[in-house]
Amino acid sequence: MGNKNIICTDKLGAYVEEQTKENTSIQVGLSACLAGHEVRYNSGHTQSRLCLDVLGKYFNFKTFCPEVAAGFGTPRPTMRLIGDPSAPTLAFSDGSGDLTAQLVNGFEHKLSEMSNLDGYILMKNSPSCGLERVKVYQANGHPHQTRSMGLFAKALKCQYPLMPIEEEGRLNDDTLYDNFVMRVYAYHHFRHEVLHQPSVRKLIEFHASYKYVLMAHSQTQYKHLGQLVASHKRGPLDQLINDYFKRFMQTLSKPANRRGHTNTLLHILGYLKKSLSSAARQDIVDVIYKYKDGITPLATPLTLLTHYLGQYGSNYINGQRYLQPYPENINPVGKYCR
Repeated sequence: MGNKNIICTDKLGAYVEEQTKENTSIQVGLSACLAGHEVRYNSGHTQSRLCLDVLGKYFNFKTFCPEVAAGFGTPRPTMRLIGDPSAPTLAFSDGSGDLTAQLVNGFEHKLSEMSNLDGYILMKNSPSCGLERVKVYQANGHPHQTRSMGLFAKALKCQYPLMPIEEEGRLNDDTLYDNFVMRVYAYHHFRHEVLHQPSVRKLIEFHASYKYVLMAHSQTQYKHLGQLVASHKRGPLDQLINDYFKRFMQTLSKPANRRGHTNTLLHILGYLKKSLSSAARQDIVDVIYKYKDGITPLATPLTLLTHYLGQYGSNYINGQRYLQPYPENINPVGKYCR
């Protein structure tokens, strides 16, 4: 990163300490141009109605533009990443100048102030904020085939490796949208239910509430995390929580597939074994397999199960966050739209 480097570390002990500030609202970072701030190179913006009209009802956005923070004016000459895609530098679009240090100096002291965030939404393709697929140009003016990350986005991920971070453009994909919002709430819940005042009891309660979310994402990781919690007497509490949090967020980072959801739905149906007739249960099984085959959306069997669980389910099963991992109306096209 030129002559100014951000060192990426994985010191989760210090990271956990940063995450324990108490704030019960959902705090999410947002590239300022997506909020409608006129901070782009041409003094314009790329206002996101999805962020402002939908997510803005549930998220308290904290806006930031690293380029403006670095003192680059508006309007300003366009900039691009150049050099080695694994460690690019920032320059003007004609290839002149090394602007890396100026950009990093503008945002590095701000990173610690972002410790209370539950997620971050970035502007795509930006040499500072692009999360992936950012072009890096060669000396001949042609881009490398290998793409990179924006310099601010890379530093943000290094500082907060477990924080849900996504590009706004990718949120137009229903599956990625659902997964990002679910991870934001999961990250928030863990910070405030476990990290704020850590204890084994709180970790056990948290794990129990996310049991079926984990099962849907990975049977292997679900079992591993259960074993990790069960081994709480074998080591220091802070190490246990660090290990759990890291593996938990990594497990959720990949969206669950139909097979995982189908298995989870069938497990949940087991809680109605003594309450419904065999014919009624078979009807629900049929609906679940229609979801598996792509005939119906996940909302169909999930709504059916939730209805019966509301009548016959225990407090434990009705407290499972799989049934409603985030507020239903936060999804503009309906809960579990994929």
